[in-house]
Amino acid sequence: MTTRRTFLTSGALAAGASALSAPAIAQGAPLKWRMQTYAGATLGAHVAKPAIDSFNKIANGQMEIELYYADQLVPTAELFRAMQNGTIDAVQSDDDSMASPTEVTVFGGYFPFALRYSLDVPALFLHHGLDEIWKEEYAKQGIQHISAGSWDPCNFATKQPINSLADLQGKRVFTFPTAGRFLSKFGVVPVTLPWEDIEVALQTGELDGVAWSGITEDYTVGWAEATGHFLTNSISGAWIGHFFANQKRWDEVPDHLKELMKTVFDQSHYYRQHWYWAGEANLRVTGDKMKLTTIPAAEWATVEEAAREFWDEIAAESEVKAKVVAKIKEYNQAMTKAGPPYRDA
Repeated sequence: MTTRRTFLTSGALAAGASALSAPAIAQGAPLKWRMQTYAGATLGAHVAKPAIDSFNKIANGQMEIELYYADQLVPTAELFRAMQNGTIDAVQSDDDSMASPTEVTVFGGYFPFALRYSLDVPALFLHHGLDEIWKEEYAKQGIQHISAGSWDPCNFATKQPINSLADLQGKRVFTFPTAGRFLSKFGVVPVTLPWEDIEVALQTGELDGVAWSGITEDYTVGWAEATGHFLTNSISGAWIGHFFANQKRWDEVPDHLKELMKTVFDQSHYYRQHWYWAGEANLRVTGDKMKLTTIPAAEWATVEEAAREFWDEIAAESEVKAKVVAKIKEYNQAMTKAGPPYRDA
C-alpha cells in the first residue's frame, strides 16, 4: 500500500539514483569544445556561427563550443590532423580542403559534375548510401562524421571575362584540390593560398580568379569587387561540406547533447539551402558588381564529357572510390530519366 510517507521516500530515493546516474556534466563544469571552420569570418557568419550560437544557447551551460574561423588555430590543410590528435575537437569543412587521408576525400568539395542542385547532396547521403560510407571511412581514422550538407555551386569569378574554354588557358585560379586537378586539363593553373589572402591576391594580380564558390559568396566576402566577371557555367551544382568531431571527444558527450548538436547542424544545412538558392538567383539579376558571361553549351559539353572520364580515373584508384562513383553514376542516371525538374529534358 502506498502512503504519503512511502511515496515521498521512494521519490527521494529515485531522485537520488537519477542524480547519481546523470552525466557528470550536469553537476560540474561544462564541456568545452573548440571547432574551426574552413570559412573566414565574413562567410562563417552565415555558414557556421548561427548553428554554434544556437547550440550554446540551448545547451544551457552544459556544453559550450568555441568557434574559430579559417586558419585561426591551424592552417586549413592541417585541420584533419589537428582534430585527429585532439588539438581541436571538431571541424566544419569539406574533406579535400582539410587534407583528409581517407578514400572519400577526393569527393569532398566539388567533384566535377556529380551534382546539379543543392538537394542532390542530402539525397545522395541520406537516401543513396553515401552517409554510411563516409561514417565507415572516418571511423577508421578515429573521427566521427556527424553530417553532410550542401553549399553553393562552383563558378569562375575572374578579372578578365571568360567566353570560351580558350580564355581559361594559363589563368591562375584559387580552387579546391580535386577541382584544380580536373580544371588543369583545360589549362587552368590551380593556386593554393590561405583563405584570408585571396582578396589581396586578386587585387595584386597574384591570382586571375577563383573557382571556389557561387556568386553569393563572391559578393559576401568581397571577391565580386576584386574580380568583376562571373561565368554562369558551373563545374558543380553544390559543394559538399561536413561537420566532424574527434571520436573520443564525441564519445564523452551525453546523448542528449549529441542529438542537440546533430539538430543544430541539420538546421545549418537547411539555412544554407535557402540562403544560397535565393542568393545565386538574386545576385545574377540585381547584382551590379559582376558582368555575367557564358561559354556556349556545345563547347561546355566537352567539359562535362571530360568529367565523366575523370570519374572513371578516380574509380580505378580504389574499391571505395569505385563504390562512390557507381552511386553517383546511378543517381545521375535516375535523375536524367526522371526529367524536369530533376534534370533537363
